[in-house]
Amino acid sequence: MLPSKYRAFFSELLQCTQNKNISKGRSLHAQSIKAGSFSCVYLANSLVNLYAKCGWLTDAKLVFETIQDKDIVSWNCIINGYSQQGSMGAPFVMELFQRMRRENALPNAHTFAGIFTAASNVSDAFSGQQAHALAIKTDSFDDVFVGSSLLNMYCKAGLLVEGRKLFDRMPERNSVSWATMISGYAMQRSSREAVELFELLHHEEEKENEYILTSVLSALADPQFIDTGRQIHCLVFKNGLLAFVSIENALITMYTKCGSVDDALQTFKLSGAKNSITWSAMITGFAQSGDSLKALKLFSTMHFTGMTPSEFTLVGVLNACADVGAVEQGKQVHDYLLKLGYESQIYIMTALVDMYAKCGSTVDARKGFDYVKHPDMILWTSMIGGCVQNGENEEALSLYARMQIEGIMPNELTMASVMKACSSLAALEQGRQIHARTVKHGFGLEVPIGSALSTMYAKCGSLEDGNFVFRRMPEKDVVSWNAMISGLSQNGHGCEALELFEEMLNEGTKPDYVTFVNVLSACSHMGLVDRGLIYFEMMSSTFGIAPKVEHYACMVDLLSRAGKLNEAKEFIESAKIDHGMCLWRILLSACRNHRNYELGAYAGEKLMELGSQESSAYVVLSSIYNALGRLEDVERVRRMMRLRGVYKEPGCSWIELKGGVHVFVVGDQMHPEIKEIREDLRMLYKQMKDEGYRPSFDQIYVISSSSQEVSDEFVSQFTPFLSSIHF
Repeated sequence: MLPSKYRAFFSELLQCTQNKNISKGRSLHAQSIKAGSFSCVYLANSLVNLYAKCGWLTDAKLVFETIQDKDIVSWNCIINGYSQQGSMGAPFVMELFQRMRRENALPNAHTFAGIFTAASNVSDAFSGQQAHALAIKTDSFDDVFVGSSLLNMYCKAGLLVEGRKLFDRMPERNSVSWATMISGYAMQRSSREAVELFELLHHEEEKENEYILTSVLSALADPQFIDTGRQIHCLVFKNGLLAFVSIENALITMYTKCGSVDDALQTFKLSGAKNSITWSAMITGFAQSGDSLKALKLFSTMHFTGMTPSEFTLVGVLNACADVGAVEQGKQVHDYLLKLGYESQIYIMTALVDMYAKCGSTVDARKGFDYVKHPDMILWTSMIGGCVQNGENEEALSLYARMQIEGIMPNELTMASVMKACSSLAALEQGRQIHARTVKHGFGLEVPIGSALSTMYAKCGSLEDGNFVFRRMPEKDVVSWNAMISGLSQNGHGCEALELFEEMLNEGTKPDYVTFVNVLSACSHMGLVDRGLIYFEMMSSTFGIAPKVEHYACMVDLLSRAGKLNEAKEFIESAKIDHGMCLWRILLSACRNHRNYELGAYAGEKLMELGSQESSAYVVLSSIYNALGRLEDVERVRRMMRLRGVYKEPGCSWIELKGGVHVFVVGDQMHPEIKEIREDLRMLYKQMKDEGYRPSFDQIYVISSSSQEVSDEFVSQFTPFLSSIHF
């Protein structure tokens, strides 16, 4: 019993704790020390509780350590204080629990509730299971609060089987128990199990509340559950629970995730008390459904209403900017979040880096990345993926190497991006090393790893390895099929590519527009004009895919390679899309190769009319006029090229040898062994001439008729070819 002389003091401490009045509480603490009343365990426990509830854990621990005869309340106050601090306080809770056992203090239901809460904060299933065993031993498990806390621990640790066993054996369940189990299924994307449990709740005539309803709504994240979501919406309306803004927010999120943006928007408009989460749910819903412009417009409306966005709202807005390449709006959002003080949030910086990278501004993306002192795996992945997307593949590989040095474990998306960089560089050996890393990290051949690997091997010309990976993939998506079809087509195996396409159709995989680009390209390389026309018609008639510029380009190339140049011209003029200059460029090149100079001149003049800025068009047209003896037209094309500021960009190539990549640019003299390389090339060129080989130098003669310059040009073009002699 609390002595009567301490009761007034005790009441004041309780009032300070309820009001979280730490300044007055500290004053009372000082008075208790001065009056010598601190030896009373009830007052000491109240002080521990005061400091713990106010978040002053260091002071709470100091008071706790001064208590001579600690009772269970003393332990519970400090344990529950630390358990409320999230993952930061969990290690202290576990340490206190072990110390409590060493000092033979017997925990009760309140102790276990704090321990299980701490274990759930860090998903420490092992420590939680130890405490679970002790709870059964001490007969504390029957307490519904202990059971619910333990259930929460199992669900957050992803141990749903163990959690469900515990749930079914609970002698008493409350709304928290039901909501926790349903939420556990939702977190693991087990939508069907969550719905079945919700139905069981109805059969047992339990009354649903806002926590249970928001939990089950969060589990519905697939279009197949849209009808279930609408039924729950009706139930919410029937029970008069729409007044809870959390339920309205969950309904909006559910509708957007199930693909019914119209229903989400209607719910949003009817929402009476919108908060930042409501706005964020709708903005994110628009962004995720591809309506990014609507997302940006809604964010502007939110701003003008005076509602301050949360960091989650800004992440949704930045994602919308990334999807439509709205870099200017993205910069404005960047300034706004700096004003709100969100720049220290790691997920905000990740969204910023992703936005700048997807908008092509890798310099700004790198600044954001470097600003973060300790980037996590997701931020590393965003930066590497951004470099790959913008063609900075060497930088992507460099970043991955640095990520490895710093000990950051990659995920599947990281490895897929790195393999894409190897594909773009045709760096086969590095790609094989990355493959070995995926095995070491325990990644299987599921999408996206399997697709990225098969693509990398196919693009690097290692079709045997690519097929090995492809055939062992447990599930093949359309990207995987496209990669192998493209690899076979580009490496001279057109028949095999078409056979694989037929196999793809037989297995029920629906092709996309990329598939038909690869198939038409294979037909082009094999000269299969009739078959190519059949596939071109099949796109729209069978699969409803409208032909794009790439498909028209393949068809023009197919007809041109087969020498059907007039048919190619007619095909271009009958095209139903705006193809710009692409198709005329292909025809121009084909006319030069087939020496149909009159039609080539027609195609070239079409390009001049369209204002082509590509130097190759001017060079080829000049060579055609030169072959026709129309020197005035040659001079006219040259003059037009100068007036339009068109310059020929130097060619660039590279070769990977002994783990290093050697880059060569036309006219570049920086390679350490360039003299030896050029000398060997001259010897090769002389040997070719002596044996009767005569290359076509139409383009070169337009620039100069000097044989020495021709030889130099030849040497520059073929420098990468013989560079391997010296390595």
